Amino acid sequence: MTTAKNSADRLIKKYPNRRLYDTQTSSYITLTDVKQLVLDNEEFTVVDAKSGDDLTRSILLQIILEEESHGVPMFSSGALSQIIRYYGHAMQGMMGNYLEKNIQTFIDIQNKLAENSKGFYEGKPFSPEMWTQFMNVQGPMMQGMMSNYIEQSKNLFIQMQEQMQSQTKNMFGTFPFGATGTPPEQKK
Repeated sequence: MTTAKNSADRLIKKYPNRRLYDTQTSSYITLTDVKQLVLDNEEFTVVDAKSGDDLTRSILLQIILEEESHGVPMFSSGALSQIIRYYGHAMQGMMGNYLEKNIQTFIDIQNKLAENSKGFYEGKPFSPEMWTQFMNVQGPMMQGMMSNYIEQSKNLFIQMQEQMQSQTKNMFGTFPFGATGTPPEQKK
C-alpha cells in the first residue's frame, strides 16, 4: 500500500465512481483540472481512496491519452510502437532514463531560450509571430544549442550501450567461456 509521497504535495483521492477529490480545495475535480495543476507546476499525488495505492502515473497517462486523441498528437504511431517494444526488453529501464534525460535537456534549452529572449519583448508573452521573429534573429544560437542537445543525446545513448555491455560482461563473465565464446576444453 503506497500513500502520498510527500505531505507537502497536494493530495487527490480517486473514488470507485471514478471521481477525483482534491483534499486541498475540498471539492471534486476533473482530469482537466489535474492537467491545469501540471501546467501550473503544482506537485500532487493521486491515491486510490480505498486502498491508498498511488495512481498518479495512471492519471497522467490518461491526460496524455486525451491530449493525443485531440488536435495534433505529439507522438507518431511509429514512436509509440517503438516505446511499446521496449516494455519487457532488457533496456527498458535505461530507455526510460534516456527519454527522461532528453526531455529535461529539451526543457533546459527552452528555458535558456526564454531567458535569452526576455529583453527583446519587454516581458510580454510570446505570440507565434514573436517566436518567428525571435527564431529568425536567434537561428545560429538555436543551431548551436540543438547541436549540443544532439551531442548530449548521442553521448547518453553511447553511455547506455556501454552500461549494457558492462552488465552483460558481468553477467556472463562467470561462465566457462573464453574471449571467443568457445568452451576452454575445445580450444587447442
